[in-house]
Amino acid sequence: MADRIELRGLTIHGRHGVFDAERANGQDFVVDITVWIDLLDAAASDDLADTYDYAVLAQRAADIVSGPPRNLIETVAGAIADDIMNDDRVHAAEVTVHKPQAPIRQAFADVAVVARRSRRGGRGAVMPAWPGSRSGADDPRRRR
Repeated sequence: MADRIELRGLTIHGRHGVFDAERANGQDFVVDITVWIDLLDAAASDDLADTYDYAVLAQRAADIVSGPPRNLIETVAGAIADDIMNDDRVHAAEVTVHKPQAPIRQAFADVAVVARRSRRGGRGAVMPAWPGSRSGADDPRRRR
């Protein structure tokens, strides 16, 4: 599936982290989202109803990031990816949550977590995708 919608640099204030100060003061998180979805119908109809509305995508991600505090950005990224996959039209989703003010003493350019989800088989089950594999068949964890 080559068609995709990308949303980059969505900045949302949240209160995620394991330290009390992170939860009390909060901080800005930056979210990047890629949604793999068939855009043929949308391209042909020129109708917003035939695509994944990126304004809705942004709002749903913002609701999760600004919602209840979580200890880990892994949980935040996973919650956003799982929410996206609730739309049956979506083939796969990748969500990156950046934590620019992470409590790290050393200078750093970025800290981020990437959550990937994709559909498997005809049942629509969701499982993490193996990087570089459309089907997950190349996933060495599946070789036994």
